[in-house]
Amino acid sequence: MSSARLPAELDSLAAIRAVIKDAATQAGLAPAAAYRLMLAVDEVATNVILHGYQEHELAGNVDLSVEVEGDRLVVRLEDDAVPFDPCTLDLPDAEDLARPLEERPVGGLGVMLAMEGVDEFSYSRAEERNRNTFIVDMKK
Repeated sequence: MSSARLPAELDSLAAIRAVIKDAATQAGLAPAAAYRLMLAVDEVATNVILHGYQEHELAGNVDLSVEVEGDRLVVRLEDDAVPFDPCTLDLPDAEDLARPLEERPVGGLGVMLAMEGVDEFSYSRAEERNRNTFIVDMKK
């Protein structure tokens, strides 16, 4: 359906969002679901750029592909940054979220929101690449 290779820079986030928005519109995804998908991809892409590339003084690209597979819109975000599986993060739970901000553990909130914003999220590492996959059921 669509794909893009973009430099792993924060300036690329607007282009990533535009690709997702355009593909979601073409696929007929409900606006609320499209918005949640954009937020989810944006959060993970930001982490890839900041923590996977910039913190390690690496340069590279992020590869984005969006496809309709049956009744599902599938987004794949791939990179050559250091290995990182967001599924291994210790995500905040209800008790953490009920605490005042200054008492909460640092990190994980954005990834938690990303994972909750889509119907399925998965991570894999193959051929020295990270692959984050976001799936939204278009029937919902």
